[in-house]
Amino acid sequence: MIVQVSEKVKNAPKRKPVLRFEELRKEDIPLVGGKCANLGEMIQAGIPVPPGFAVTAQTYEKFISETGIAEKIYKIIEEKTANTEMASKEVRKLIESTPIPDEMQKPIRKAYNELSKEANTAQAFVAVRSSATAEDLPGASFAGLSSSVRP
Repeated sequence: MIVQVSEKVKNAPKRKPVLRFEELRKEDIPLVGGKCANLGEMIQAGIPVPPGFAVTAQTYEKFISETGIAEKIYKIIEEKTANTEMASKEVRKLIESTPIPDEMQKPIRKAYNELSKEANTAQAFVAVRSSATAEDLPGASFAGLSSSVRP
């Protein structure tokens, strides 16, 4: 299920569309979610963390707005409130079939290429996980909504 981007994220100072884990702090939860923000905190504390990056909620909001799919997403959710599984499948299909504009794709590809270079490989294997800005709060959980696949 897609959660509408909060006003806190929309009104936050603009940051880079992609942020390395080491750039993140707990204050960045509204921007990158708890998992990613806490990885940044762990790095600051000297705990070994595999390298990685986060695509910001601002980038997601820009993607759904500029591609014109935001209203379609919210309409699907509104129409299918009784069947959240069907709504999730339709929204996922819509997002996956919408091309990512070049200006959003470039920083993501650049971050991935840098990660691959650090791993000394042409194409690093990565885990892509949701770190929703409202995920795993006391009153909300999105466990099981993401899937892991191997190329």
